[in-house]
Amino acid sequence: MPVLEYIEQFTIALKESLNAASFVKVSLGNYKGEEEALKQILIRKVVIKREDKLAFTYRYKTRDVVKNYAVDEAIGLITDYLEKGFKIGTLFTTEKDLILEELNNGKVVFRESSASSAAAPSANHDKEKIRLIKSEAKSYLTELKITDAEGKVFKNAQDKFRQINHYIEILSSLIKELPEGTIKKVADMGSGKGYLTFALYDYLHSVLKLETEVIGVEYRQDMVDLCNQVAVKSAFAQLNFVQGTIEDYNAEDVNLLIALHACDTATDDAIFKGIKANAELIVVAPCCHKQIRREIEQHKVKNDVSFLTKYGIFLERQAEMVTDGIRALILEYFGYKTKVFEFISDAHTPKNVLVVGVKGKEHGTEKKADILQKIKASKEYFGIGYHHLERLLEL
Repeated sequence: MPVLEYIEQFTIALKESLNAASFVKVSLGNYKGEEEALKQILIRKVVIKREDKLAFTYRYKTRDVVKNYAVDEAIGLITDYLEKGFKIGTLFTTEKDLILEELNNGKVVFRESSASSAAAPSANHDKEKIRLIKSEAKSYLTELKITDAEGKVFKNAQDKFRQINHYIEILSSLIKELPEGTIKKVADMGSGKGYLTFALYDYLHSVLKLETEVIGVEYRQDMVDLCNQVAVKSAFAQLNFVQGTIEDYNAEDVNLLIALHACDTATDDAIFKGIKANAELIVVAPCCHKQIRREIEQHKVKNDVSFLTKYGIFLERQAEMVTDGIRALILEYFGYKTKVFEFISDAHTPKNVLVVGVKGKEHGTEKKADILQKIKASKEYFGIGYHHLERLLEL
């Protein structure tokens, strides 16, 4: 297929994403044109004087130049740039990413991958942030020391409040993918002090107007007692916190299962519970990937990345990616559409990976066998005897 036809497909997908409000941004790279020092163009949606526009950030070697265009004009410019200079175009949407690349030999690659953004960014030109969770008249935020009695966010709680809203923003986009009425019971595994559990309950009941039961599962009894007291004071009748471990909790009727920062194999326990419950949505932010790192260190298999993994920090990162990559494959095996993207924990720690599984259709025998082979090959390549989630599910 000629490159112009691929560019036309790219343009059609761009228009569809703008119409469907799933557009995130466009990146144009690998510039081979005549304009000196131009390296890349980044394109995002903005609203200026109540009119939708696309903002082009032209990145030169030593400076950036920003220009705003009407949507139709901008789409025409993107098409021209792909025809006359830029060899790579990437369209980011909340549904998928599309990559158009013209190789040096003239061959064209047009592929799609899972969405790297869970939600479209705000288009407000003045950067005004629209928050799904407001600070005013929220007694639970006051009780949890996020705001004062008037709803003003404490200075030392600004990061936490932003984190709460970022979390709800991500979950809201995921929940919208599900059929209406799907989310009847939520379990937040390892809920801690309940910041995010309260915010999710508030969003489900106050914004979406659902009658969803929300359970926070927490091992520390003092945290359970505190959160239940706050729930009563907030008149959150369908919010309850229970003492226990992820491993022991009975999640058989849960539709949405969440586990943020469950340490090491506790994340596997949570995914296992979600799969066994046939939950429509599973959302985990893993941490402390010790089990797979021990496996890699124990077997010391020589492979193409051994020159990297001889360094402890790279080995740690490799173990994180392998652990979560296999988790994503296992979710796919059980019929989940998987997404992996970044979740901002807070201002004082790095960004976390969020692994998401949205329940889809059960795969056929051939597809399942292919996924199992990928898991087996990955384990052999990195010298992994077993993955804890794999063992729980008896794969």
